Amino acid sequence: MDILNGFYILNSCDNTAEGNYSAMITLDPEHEIFSGHFPGNPVAPGVCMMQIVKDVTERILERKLFLTSANNVKFMAIINPEETPGLKLDLDIKTDGEQVKVKNVTSFGETIALKMSVNYKFI
Repeated sequence: MDILNGFYILNSCDNTAEGNYSAMITLDPEHEIFSGHFPGNPVAPGVCMMQIVKDVTERILERKLFLTSANNVKFMAIINPEETPGLKLDLDIKTDGEQVKVKNVTSFGETIALKMSVNYKFI
């Protein structure tokens, strides 16, 4: 089951170099999450953005993942889905046995909205 259930659409995901990917997504500004976060001033919740990174990584690797640690997570700009629904996710994915390390930069235009380094394990 998709936890975010229509929160975003994955428009494209390209392998740009070994272990590096660039994904384009579009947030749905009408999604029910935004009615409570926040009414009249929608903001993409950080935990949802982290889940999108996990979802996209799972699609790339074609395996389910479990978050084991988040070493560095920086929310650097507000993502308002009415103003900037289109986002670019740059992913650097390294696998080592059952461990997966992901470095992500999420941006819109020239603005970096999220930087994070997380560790997953295959489940």
